[in-house]
Amino acid sequence: MRAGIVVSAHPGVEDLAVRAEELGLHSFWVNDTPMVHGDPFVALSLCARATSRIRLGIGVTSPALRSAPAAASGLASLNALAPGRIICGVGTGNTARRTLGMRPTTTARLENFTAALQDLCAGRSTEYREGDRVRDIRFLHTGAHVNTADPIEFVMAVLGPQAAGVAGRRGTGLISFGLLDPTAWHALHDARHHAAQESPRDPDSPTDSYLVTSLYVLDEDEDPNGDAPRDATGHLILSLLAFAADTAAENPAFAEQLGPEEREAVRLLLDRRGTTATAPDRHTKLYPNYLGRIAPQDRDLVLPSLMNTLALVGTRDDLLARIATLEQAGIDELLIQPVIDPPTEMAQLAKLLT
Repeated sequence: MRAGIVVSAHPGVEDLAVRAEELGLHSFWVNDTPMVHGDPFVALSLCARATSRIRLGIGVTSPALRSAPAAASGLASLNALAPGRIICGVGTGNTARRTLGMRPTTTARLENFTAALQDLCAGRSTEYREGDRVRDIRFLHTGAHVNTADPIEFVMAVLGPQAAGVAGRRGTGLISFGLLDPTAWHALHDARHHAAQESPRDPDSPTDSYLVTSLYVLDEDEDPNGDAPRDATGHLILSLLAFAADTAAENPAFAEQLGPEEREAVRLLLDRRGTTATAPDRHTKLYPNYLGRIAPQDRDLVLPSLMNTLALVGTRDDLLARIATLEQAGIDELLIQPVIDPPTEMAQLAKLLT
């Protein structure tokens, strides 16, 4: 299985991209969550100049964040800096919208947005709509400004069959966050395949599947629930708890899927952040430091059940066996989000998989 890295945009991010390339990793991604992270297009521009081989990904953008012309311009501009190395993840903007106190966009709008991006980034014209006004648009400048000749890879952020169906119709790959259930991946690939068969696009066009998670390799006799494994995976677990806390009132079915200990962790998180599940400003309390290193006082919220569900923690042999099962389920690339010591964690990933 291939290996890659996901980080948030920050000064010096290009140094991590250089190191990832030196380690032989396949891709380097930057989050697109404007209110809690820096801008991915700025960050990846620096990475494009500093590297020559590694693929560079946006993970992920959304029509709820950027218009199709603006996003396509950013992507095609990156493609001019790093020809043929750009990957664009697209999604409904689940977290990026919720950090604004808003709901994600619809899959219908996502599908239209993806189609427009694919057309524009390939140098084709596309339909652009604002209210009742509809116009055909295309890049009016090419050459040194943007690159529409080299292909850009598109992947769809998915958790269920609806978005996987969009991926099938648009001929894109898949990317998912913390989804370590092989059975769920088989279902996603089936949904994508069935939708692709009904699409005029080539149903057999090559597409890749990416899994975003966190990784901790245990030393011999190390406690899998100790402070170090919790610190390395806690950002992933707290992201789920924040989502559960934020959506508890509007989507009680999600909270009902959690066990009693996990529901208590959601309650504790709301209490510690000084907010409630119905407070209109709860997004300002739940999402600061999103996907950042957790505070020591929050280690108790990093439950073993959630670590096992969302993250990869185990001995080298245990991890390789688990990764092999995921590969059999159709995962092409494992993306790790390091927060404790990124250079060391990248080297650990490279040693495990490359």
